[in-house]
Amino acid sequence: MKLSLSLALVVGVANAFSPQSITSTRSASQLYGSLAEYADELKATAATLTAPGKGLLACDESNGTVGTRLESIGLENVEDVRREWRELLFRADGLGKYVSGAILFEETLYQNAEDGTAFVDVLKEAGIVSGIKVDTGLKPLCGAGDEETWCSGLDNLKDKCDEHYERGARFAKWRTALRINTEKGFPTDYAIDEAAHGLSRYARICQEAGLVPIVEPEILIDGDHDIATTVVIQEKILSTVYKKLAECGVMLEGTLLKPSMTVNGVDCKNPAAPEEVAAMTVQTLERTVPAAMPGVTFLSGGISEEDSSIYLNEINKIDRKGPWALTFSFSRAMQTSCLKTWDGEKENVEAAQKQLVARAQANSEASLGVYKPGSQPTLGESLYVKNYVY
Repeated sequence: MKLSLSLALVVGVANAFSPQSITSTRSASQLYGSLAEYADELKATAATLTAPGKGLLACDESNGTVGTRLESIGLENVEDVRREWRELLFRADGLGKYVSGAILFEETLYQNAEDGTAFVDVLKEAGIVSGIKVDTGLKPLCGAGDEETWCSGLDNLKDKCDEHYERGARFAKWRTALRINTEKGFPTDYAIDEAAHGLSRYARICQEAGLVPIVEPEILIDGDHDIATTVVIQEKILSTVYKKLAECGVMLEGTLLKPSMTVNGVDCKNPAAPEEVAAMTVQTLERTVPAAMPGVTFLSGGISEEDSSIYLNEINKIDRKGPWALTFSFSRAMQTSCLKTWDGEKENVEAAQKQLVARAQANSEASLGVYKPGSQPTLGESLYVKNYVY
């Protein structure tokens, strides 16, 4: 009975978005049978992660990237210091009131706190689900433009996901990134297709291992393009992604989407107001994202802490047709003020944790459309990094 119900669910989703040839060449059991074991759990995890008023803390930066941040406050990039920083985040009092899940780097997933408690258990005690970044980074895309990339990490991914599930992870993230450059014709159809292909294969593999896949087709904010250009390109990217997900038999109810907000390039001479960003973001989602997908967890992508909260708040004030939760999965826009407040000093730990929780509360309120700009502390600085990598 469990198998038949699960198959009916995923077949219904796929039939809504798949070309007829897909189900005619492979039977439903071939396409979806291996998802039956985890179907109910995947849906439940996705619902937990997108509970009203909650979002994700993304702290899955690679050792190199988090090391750069630590070095900016005079700390050495070694494992003990990285562990200390992540423990500061995870033990922030009250974080679980606003954060439902934390995306971890592989090192962090298998680390213990100073007292020997596994980080996955520290988070679980706070009511926070552990997730894991599983891609292995961006590589130059041969045959495409000189700045286009593809995302690596599919080799042995199933075995790794099985191990991560055993450790306590219940969701995963795969970030691919595309850039807009109208003079060079970026992103090319080739790059878009490759990004969607990788995301769809990753998502199916994760679901077969019991992990909810977060699908992240980031559009970098580098460039001087206007928001209208972003709209056209983002619609094409998301449409292609969901076509590929259907072709791979991914159960949409057990997935989440982590897109960029629909914004202009950072060097645009006529930047869009928050209300326009919100309107175009919702329009783009409603034109491309199936209703079966339960939640959108926006990335901040170099937007400042306060602007990220303001944009998210404006998005959630719109009376929309789309049924998804619209919430946050921020890294720099959650951690930056916290890191600078800490400054590597033990006596600053509590103040830094309060700063983290303040930004989490701001984003929680924004996910409900009730945030009052300026009501929570922030350093207010730009978080843009050219050609940002994890």
